[in-house]
Amino acid sequence: MNAMKMKPRDLIIGLVVLGLVGLAGWLWLAPSGNAAPNVEMTLLDGKTVDLRELRGHPVLINFWATSCPGCVEEIPHLAKLYDRLSPQGFEIIGVAMSYDVPSQVRNMQQDRHIPYPIAIDHTDAISKAFGTIRLTPTSFLIDPQGRVVYQKIGNVDVHKLAARIERMLKKQGNG
Repeated sequence: MNAMKMKPRDLIIGLVVLGLVGLAGWLWLAPSGNAAPNVEMTLLDGKTVDLRELRGHPVLINFWATSCPGCVEEIPHLAKLYDRLSPQGFEIIGVAMSYDVPSQVRNMQQDRHIPYPIAIDHTDAISKAFGTIRLTPTSFLIDPQGRVVYQKIGNVDVHKLAARIERMLKKQGNG
């Protein structure tokens, strides 16, 4: 019976640890306003994109996988968003995970008519730059000043995201 009793000190330590884990999770998931990482990505077409070169534009970085049902479900919504807002300066870069087979990524881009550029994170360098992505889809919205202003694990609410991007474009005089 005594083995099952919890000492007050152990309970306090447990609650403090739980609180710290919760705080760390909240800080990681909350829109931070921190500078986006400086990362270079190689696209499926062989071109490279340096995230720093996209400053001045709102950019959505979308980590996804060919084996992820939520990612596949999200693609047509992101494609419509891109088609609608890219003429005003909005950019999306899809980042396929390192475990994705390049031929499957290419096939999906063609079969699903993905209009935005796709990179494959062969070495996990892009994932690590964004805090080591483990779950897909995971998206980061970067404002024209190069700050991460929104991040989401799971499918984004495209309507809310579009409204936020449109506000950014209007501030720039592009909306």
